[in-house]
Amino acid sequence: MNTTTRNTHKIRGRKIRLSVAAIATLSLVATACGDDAEDTASTEPAAAETTEAMATETTEAMADGPFGPACSAVPADGAGSFDGMANDPAATAASNNPVLSTLVTAVTAAGLVDTLNSEGPFTIFAPTNDAFAAIPPADLEALLADTDLLTSILTYHVIAGESLSSADLVELGTSVTVNGGELEFADDNGVLTVNGVAAGCQDVQVGNGTVHIVGAVLMPG
Repeated sequence: MNTTTRNTHKIRGRKIRLSVAAIATLSLVATACGDDAEDTASTEPAAAETTEAMATETTEAMADGPFGPACSAVPADGAGSFDGMANDPAATAASNNPVLSTLVTAVTAAGLVDTLNSEGPFTIFAPTNDAFAAIPPADLEALLADTDLLTSILTYHVIAGESLSSADLVELGTSVTVNGGELEFADDNGVLTVNGVAAGCQDVQVGNGTVHIVGAVLMPG
């Protein structure tokens, strides 16, 4: 074999080896890409689940704490604010909240301050000043002067032994009060209703329970 022929064979050999190497390299790249695609496909559902879980947690976090249109009337800071009320037992917390001043007058007249400031826990439905103002003045004056009747009405607004959120109450449907009468609960498009009366501000925490501010004075049957 002459020199030219040998050189030609060497060149062809190198080309063949290069071609084989190139094919092998392309195969490896294709395999890696396929693995990456599979990995991406396998992680996509997990990522979607993680995103959904985070969204759920965010929604639940937003739902925590007091909510409702009447909450805007509660002071933003100080002892009468939501943070301030959470540090005090029910009667004291209400006395610091200007939205509930008439209720505090009624609780004091009935001699229930110490009871509502006791260990509890309690679930309390607190009528606003406007709720009491809806009662004719003469009737309200007579009510505040009649300790037995006043006590009966006020204790109809209290569930003893449990601190129940609006969600808890809706799940229960009904509950017996300290008065001995029964309250009925429902969910009206996300708003707690108590005997059909909407709670203007739900899930207010106090030191010994939960308060739901309602727009009417509830009367025992």
